[in-house]
Amino acid sequence: MSKAITFVGNGKMALALAQGLCKNHTIEVIGRSIAAMERFEAQLNAPVTKTLYADADITDKTVILCVKPANLTEIAPLLQGKAQTLYSVLAGTPLSALKTLQAHYYCRAMPNLAAEVGSSMTSLVGDNEITSQAVALFDTIGSTLWLNSEKELDIATALAGSGPAYLALVAEALCDGAVREGLKRDDAMRLMRGLFEGFGHLIQTVHPAILKDNVMSPGGTTAAGYGALERANVREGCMEAIRAAHERAKKL
Repeated sequence: MSKAITFVGNGKMALALAQGLCKNHTIEVIGRSIAAMERFEAQLNAPVTKTLYADADITDKTVILCVKPANLTEIAPLLQGKAQTLYSVLAGTPLSALKTLQAHYYCRAMPNLAAEVGSSMTSLVGDNEITSQAVALFDTIGSTLWLNSEKELDIATALAGSGPAYLALVAEALCDGAVREGLKRDDAMRLMRGLFEGFGHLIQTVHPAILKDNVMSPGGTTAAGYGALERANVREGCMEAIRAAHERAKKL
């Protein structure tokens, strides 16, 4: 029998998670507008139980909180009852702040948008009693990592949570470079997608430094391009992106 998951909020992350979870779970969405929840249902292409905040009761439910962090204080009083387990994907919102909602157990989760294709990298932290349950739930949408502290989760958010945006920038820039050199845009996009697909498999078992060394022959094309990346401070830029995202997560 399918297990039920209740989403509070119907934005992009809720949809991405629901797309991964709806195969093995029934989905309820709590939101402000029936029309917005109907659009959510249409995009999900699966039946959804739609509940307005005025009628919301989370008693004994498994709840995934997917609202904007700034809206938590407004929404918390509207959710009546005591949930069995409350999962939150709110960046920078500590477990202590989640206690404004009643639940037996609490867990912070930081998935990424690859949840919609079952390939999220999700970081978790919370009550140790639900470690196995939380990992099993989020394993249905990809890979999971249970961390020991909220500080570590904020760093993980900067890496795996925000990471798809960083990689999208790299992907776009590589395509732009190929087009600048004379390649057709469609061909550049196809090559980039094949590159990322293959690299995704390689990086699972090969250390980045070894992978780089295996590609870079003395005086070759890769060495020339790699030197250009180092001169442009791409390495430092990536490290600073993690620092900036981490600092922002702490301030939210």
